[in-house]
Amino acid sequence: MSAAIALDGPISILVTLGLTLPSITDQQVASIIDAAPPGSTVHVAAQMRDAYAYAEQHDVDVILGVLPEKLFSLATKLRWIHCIAAGVDAFLYPAMVDSAVVMTGEKGLVGGHLADTGFGLLLALTREIATAIRMGADGWNHREAMRAREVELEGATMGIVGLGGTGRAMARRAVAFGMDIIAVDAMPVVPSDGIKEVWGLERLDDLLAASDVVAMCCPLTAETANLLDDARLARVKRGAIVVNVTRGEVIDGDALVRALQSGHLGGAALDVAPVEPLPASHPLWTFDNVVMTPHTAGASQLRAIRNIDRFCENLRHARAGEPLVGLVDKHLGY
Repeated sequence: MSAAIALDGPISILVTLGLTLPSITDQQVASIIDAAPPGSTVHVAAQMRDAYAYAEQHDVDVILGVLPEKLFSLATKLRWIHCIAAGVDAFLYPAMVDSAVVMTGEKGLVGGHLADTGFGLLLALTREIATAIRMGADGWNHREAMRAREVELEGATMGIVGLGGTGRAMARRAVAFGMDIIAVDAMPVVPSDGIKEVWGLERLDDLLAASDVVAMCCPLTAETANLLDDARLARVKRGAIVVNVTRGEVIDGDALVRALQSGHLGGAALDVAPVEPLPASHPLWTFDNVVMTPHTAGASQLRAIRNIDRFCENLRHARAGEPLVGLVDKHLGY
């Protein structure tokens, strides 16, 4: 897959700030100007309403940021969007998918910190850390019971669903904990990063049955929405833990609750939820064997730096007529 974009003259770049790019320094703006064709301009919009106003009055060639449908409709000259989001499903509305606008993003740049949170949540369950924190000083009165429930990860099998950047980062951490690793992916993928085997998605049921920990690391697409439903969760090895740090919608939330209520699942470690924000009345809050963070795994002090560096790298690639890095297939959704 290659991007049909060539930057051979001055361009107008719009930067839209947001959750994953809350600010941009003058030095970073200067780096963008240096990488862009001579005479190019950069406008930074702190709020989306500022981006709308700018796009109404100026021809925008390139956007670094996010692309809600209203901005897409206003930026009629847009040629390329570099997304500041790991999951781009929210920006793949029909008009964008059917357009000639090229999309790049953070593919391969965010897996490390997502995996950090995934393993943190997993350890919070397996080592009774979450229980100890909830109990505080009273934990000393439950010490024996907590020790009886603790398990170690060495020798356990992690099954990774989706072997992109996040899946590989999870695998590297699992290797350090002495785990065996298998994976499935929709695309043919060569085993690496300590992974024993990579199967096609048609063997997802085999992976679920063999895994002590199921790590959901896939993007949200039409094919992965509610991928773990009642039928699939019933095939998960009894007592296994499900970890999800990518998109909440890849697991059927009601089915997850039922699998936990029945005792079939050993627990769930979630940074993402089926509905966000997850209401305080949701049953997932009631389980002792569920630990959750409020979709914070995507945060890192290095994330914005890496993404701006990639954007500048891609500006130089585009000027030279070279392939872009982090290219998104708009029809596949990643």
